[in-house]
Amino acid sequence: MHFIAHDPYVSPALANELGITLVDLDAVFRESDFVTLNCPLTAETKHLVDARRLSLMKSTAFLINCARGPVVDQRALTKALQERRIAGAGLDVFDPEPPHPDDPLLKLDNIIVTPHALCWTDQMFEGIGATDVKAVLDLSRGRVPAGIVNRAVLDNPIWQQRLKRYAAS
Repeated sequence: MHFIAHDPYVSPALANELGITLVDLDAVFRESDFVTLNCPLTAETKHLVDARRLSLMKSTAFLINCARGPVVDQRALTKALQERRIAGAGLDVFDPEPPHPDDPLLKLDNIIVTPHALCWTDQMFEGIGATDVKAVLDLSRGRVPAGIVNRAVLDNPIWQQRLKRYAAS
């Protein structure tokens, strides 16, 4: 399998290291057998997938949206699927969310729909609990927990004093 992607924020060096070829966004839609959407919803990404981009896709291609519903123009997607201009779609997000029970998209035989809860497994919850306990134990021993998001806090003198106090007790 050959991976191509469009990401205006990723470094070309990292993409290369991961074996991914960076291309422009339209090329992703023209060349891919599976287009997966994994971006945040912003003003820039709302309806990123519109009728024009859907028309670039191969008739054998699938669109998979695991991002946010409004990233895709759902009316344009419904029409493309109804007319079999693309092979199918996998959706776990909609616009609006939840979709109305009479939404024509839900009546199609070339989509798979799932709740936006794919990772909610026993293993996921077990992992969260283990990570939380490890963080508490690290703190109690005066060590910096691995999951600190705001790393600037580590330079705070109060934080450093507390870690030293925990390590000494």
